[in-house]
Amino acid sequence: MKNKYNIVAIVIVLLLTIACDDDFLDKLPKDELSVESTFSNNNSIQAYTWQFYERFQAHNETTRINIDQDVQNETRPASGFGLDAEAEADLIQQAPNSVGKDYLWNRVIVPSADEDWAEPYRSIRKINLLLDNVPNSDLSDVDKEHWRSVGLFFRAFEYSNLLKKYGAVPWLEFALTEESEELFSPRTPRDEVAANMLRDLLWAEEHIKPAGSADKGKIIDANVINAFISQFGLFEGTWRKYHNLGSSAMYLQASITASEKLMSEFGNLHPRFDELHNSESLEGVAGVILYKVYNELENWSNMSTTFRASNSTWDITRKGVDKFLCKDGRTRWDSPLFEGDIDMFAEFRNRDNRLLYMTPAPYFVTRTSNTTWVSTGNPEDEEYFPIYETISDNLHKTLPDLNWRGNVVSRVPNFNQNRVAGFNRTFSGYRVWRHYNQYNTGTSSRDFADAPIYRMGEVLLNYAEAKFEMGQFDQSIADITINRLRVRGDVAPMTLSDIDASFDPTRDASVDPVLFEIRRERAVELMAEGFRREDLRRWKKMHYAAEVKLGRWITAASQNNKVPIQNGASEGYVQLVPGSPPSFPEHYYLFPLPSDQIVLNPNLEQNPGW
Repeated sequence: MKNKYNIVAIVIVLLLTIACDDDFLDKLPKDELSVESTFSNNNSIQAYTWQFYERFQAHNETTRINIDQDVQNETRPASGFGLDAEAEADLIQQAPNSVGKDYLWNRVIVPSADEDWAEPYRSIRKINLLLDNVPNSDLSDVDKEHWRSVGLFFRAFEYSNLLKKYGAVPWLEFALTEESEELFSPRTPRDEVAANMLRDLLWAEEHIKPAGSADKGKIIDANVINAFISQFGLFEGTWRKYHNLGSSAMYLQASITASEKLMSEFGNLHPRFDELHNSESLEGVAGVILYKVYNELENWSNMSTTFRASNSTWDITRKGVDKFLCKDGRTRWDSPLFEGDIDMFAEFRNRDNRLLYMTPAPYFVTRTSNTTWVSTGNPEDEEYFPIYETISDNLHKTLPDLNWRGNVVSRVPNFNQNRVAGFNRTFSGYRVWRHYNQYNTGTSSRDFADAPIYRMGEVLLNYAEAKFEMGQFDQSIADITINRLRVRGDVAPMTLSDIDASFDPTRDASVDPVLFEIRRERAVELMAEGFRREDLRRWKKMHYAAEVKLGRWITAASQNNKVPIQNGASEGYVQLVPGSPPSFPEHYYLFPLPSDQIVLNPNLEQNPGW
């Protein structure tokens, strides 16, 4: 049975919070002995820190027990891997929704309260209690430095989420009380917050103890800290560059250095791309740095079930599918291997295998019962069945598509508006399939595939992009980063000499052709993992998302005239939301602070434009 830090975390935190107040600070009991006992030895401190692991988004856990019973609004992160946020970018859309996302249609209003503000600060206070009290314990200096490192990592993690969304936020170095003047601090400048985070992470990386062989991949160690530095350094460095804030090189170099350490530590990548998100256990899986453990009996998710049931609402857009190269390493626009997108079968031929893992290839079968089927007699209808047998297996991606009960869907795409079954539906024609596996067939919402939190696929992309931004990207860097990732998609290597202004005629002309291809690889490798909206924000390219989102090419007659087509045509691309989104406002790059916080602390200033 899997080692379950999750359940330990819940039990310990509930014990610690039984006597807590229910105010915003969510204080520990004032009893001095409680603090002393909590931070008195390695075991109790380890148990205390488990609660912070619950802050990783991982797989959807909205139905699981809250961490703090006394804080009614405190919940774990919602939809797994940030799919809701991805729908606010350009490669994923969410339905049923005929009016579009508020963020893309300029309908965001200042919230009265926002858990994206409140929850990080609850965690920061708990982390600061750890940082304040560990130095006073009887632990050895080595142990004190270790737990301080863990605390600094998690504090930087929480501030990263705040910084990404709001920009400048109050920096709290110590745990506050009701009498603390810092309760009414103004927003700390972004420069200072980011510098403090990098300072803390670099110290933690040097002072944390190495993980034991049994703990690798499950707990915070130097590799995890470097993975976060790789991610944070790239985000902050490029945000500063493209938002004209200056001092980008320091953060980009930090990302490069951290990435290089990981590249020397993790020499191999797991060969099966799909299994990174659909493995019963990620223990020992090459390239996985930190993961969250799930178990069918004790701590489960509903991630796979979501995409095997009637509540599947996330689709890949036309633009998202077009990101995938052909096997010759060329775009769909100029590769001789691309056969067009009007024929739904031809569209998937000779493409990056990662496309086949992201959305199911088309097919038709004849159902003979809920769980059985026979061939239609047309070989093309089952063209991709043997391909999936080669690139996957019976616990992962197979055709025909099955719902969580094991019931057969007789066709893909199964448009919701003209569906043959209420489950495994699509709205645009390209259902998100990334997290689909068959481990839990017959049991609903008890999925137990482990969830990667940091993995080398992202690190290699961080490194490639940071090196380009520092003027250091060449063929040798492409070979040790992007071309290692392409092997799993059976795609030809990136050859820089082939990439010029004409390589992709749809390229944003303001972006260097090579950088555009680096960003393409990031879009493909990390699709449906929650990165895209933040990538567009840091590149200052949210206008990509302020475009019409399209889906698969269809004829209206083939779907009994029930699926909307662009411009109301009899054939063309699916368009769920009519009209075109307005221009993306400049001030939307930072989100509004919740109004209740400004009322509580008049020294807080709202973000410009809100």
